[in-house]
Amino acid sequence: MGRITNCFERLKNAGRQALIPYVTAGDPAPAVSVPLMHAMVAAGADIIELGVPFSDPMADGPVIQRAAERALMQGTSLRDVLAMVAEFRRQDTGTPVVLMGYLNPVEVMGYDTFAKAAAGVGVDGVISVDLPPEEAHGLLTALRGQAIDPIFLLAPTTDDIRIEKICAVASGYVYYVALKGVTGAAGLDVQSVADKLAQIGRHTGLPVAVGFGIKDADAAATVAKVADAVVVGSSLVKKIEQNAGQSDRIIREIADVLARMRVAMDA
Repeated sequence: MGRITNCFERLKNAGRQALIPYVTAGDPAPAVSVPLMHAMVAAGADIIELGVPFSDPMADGPVIQRAAERALMQGTSLRDVLAMVAEFRRQDTGTPVVLMGYLNPVEVMGYDTFAKAAAGVGVDGVISVDLPPEEAHGLLTALRGQAIDPIFLLAPTTDDIRIEKICAVASGYVYYVALKGVTGAAGLDVQSVADKLAQIGRHTGLPVAVGFGIKDADAAATVAKVADAVVVGSSLVKKIEQNAGQSDRIIREIADVLARMRVAMDA
């Protein structure tokens, strides 16, 4: 049983939901990423989604787009991101780490080379935002060969036929994008989220994480009542942007946000 499945089993037995923060690797500087990952775990994060910076992050709003630009300006590559995971694993062998990004850097490296390198440093799952399951055979084969979970996105517009097709090839968890639009968008409707999660649950026994639009502790607690996991990204990345150049303050403020979410979710 992999780290992701273990994590969800442990939380389920405790009657708790997973808190999954997203940050872009290398933002605002590569040296900040690993200390920030450790701080997020200490603040209550159960799984970390680590963004691989890409020049054309089409699913992301302006906040995460700018984060990718900052990381790329620092020269952060996919190999650098893998090195960060390796460094993180020297102290933390238990927290699942999921790489989230776009297909191009992985394709350039090569599916088998990437999967072997990712497994070697302790990556547990991969989300390739722009890779539909119909085109995913090569990457799926490589990831499964290394016991890495392929994690796919579901949207409010995803119908039953497609939900079933996506869930058939996913493992670890599935990621429900709660809003129509890009990351950082507003207007989360929790009742519609609950209705969609019930629909998804008819097609899979995998945990369902909900992201896009969760900005504060109240929103996290509300979504945690209906979902297996809460993903928070843009609001954290915005903290990094607001405090660029102040790494200690970035780590402190993000840890504070996550700690408040953890308390609210567990209340």
